Amino acid sequence: MNYYTDPANVKQYIDMAEGFDGRELIVNFKKHLAKGCTVLELGMGPGKDLDMLAREYEVTGSDLSGIFLDLYRKSHKDADLLLLDAVTIETDREFQGIYSNKVLHHLTKEELARSFLRQREVMEVHGIALHSFWKGSEVERYGEMLAVQHESGDLIELLPDSFRVLELSVYTEMDPDDSLCLILQAI
Repeated sequence: MNYYTDPANVKQYIDMAEGFDGRELIVNFKKHLAKGCTVLELGMGPGKDLDMLAREYEVTGSDLSGIFLDLYRKSHKDADLLLLDAVTIETDREFQGIYSNKVLHHLTKEELARSFLRQREVMEVHGIALHSFWKGSEVERYGEMLAVQHESGDLIELLPDSFRVLELSVYTEMDPDDSLCLILQAI
């Protein structure tokens, strides 16, 4: 996906996301993952959720867009950041938690299944993953950007046996019941 390699698209996203963050998701994450654990955020964008996660966890931010990483580094010089693809997650590091907020919907279902497999490989046993998705059945393209909505059942079908579902709930972000929160435990 090259959409966020264009500075104009990055600026447009930052403007559009103003006023939105994963505060409620992080409250749910904290119910399952102890303070001080290592957490990888996949697709950190401008870093709003990363900042909140950093209050509780030893965080590593990641994004496929070097622009987002560079912007964040300007005000967080010592931040632990990785340039990562959410499918291949090319790192030899291991984490106790993985978090993403409306990022993995940019993947095809096949890519999402591969991402789940790779996430399990970089997670410690009993680690926790929290991911949010747009709820629905539509697949849309905005230029080079893909947006895949999911229903609970199709997400479950994509999971490897090495994860146990702790929670799969519907919540409201912009419109009533427009989002899904999936919390997994590595087994």
